[in-house]
Amino acid sequence: MRLYSGQFRLMATELVKALLDAELIELEDGNVEEAELDLVGVLREYQRMDRQLTQKARDTTATLGKSAEMKEKRRLAKEKNFRVGDDGVEYVVQQMIETLLASSHIEEIFGEDRELRAVLNPIVKRYTASRDDELDAAVRGQIKNLEEGSQAWEIEYERVLSRVKRNKGLEE
Repeated sequence: MRLYSGQFRLMATELVKALLDAELIELEDGNVEEAELDLVGVLREYQRMDRQLTQKARDTTATLGKSAEMKEKRRLAKEKNFRVGDDGVEYVVQQMIETLLASSHIEEIFGEDRELRAVLNPIVKRYTASRDDELDAAVRGQIKNLEEGSQAWEIEYERVLSRVKRNKGLEE
């Protein structure tokens, strides 16, 4: 699962609005922004931990390739009780629920965990899955003249991906 820091504030605003619209939480006037910042903090912490694990896995498996790096990252994540990939959405949603429960900015929570999950899950999934597919399609469209899997393709893919993210305001 990938999270893009350029989207954190937008995502948090949508999450808080959805919870308010579903009448699952109650906020004092003026605490909407603080509640959003609580959720942005969860997203930033997830991104920080994910980067840390990626770097550690990359350092450990520098000569073994991408698949070994992913295996090592999953192993490290399991050790730290952290979730990556598809399980990352569930992990982030659970962290958000725990943050909402502990937040001094939330006046009252009316919903149970499953009700909160039902509202939060689809929004988090929409901000993660669709962005990756959208970015991949945009990049592949720009480098279709190169043979996929070649070293030149890999290098160009990363370069173009970085440019596309920057243009869309999705810097990681």
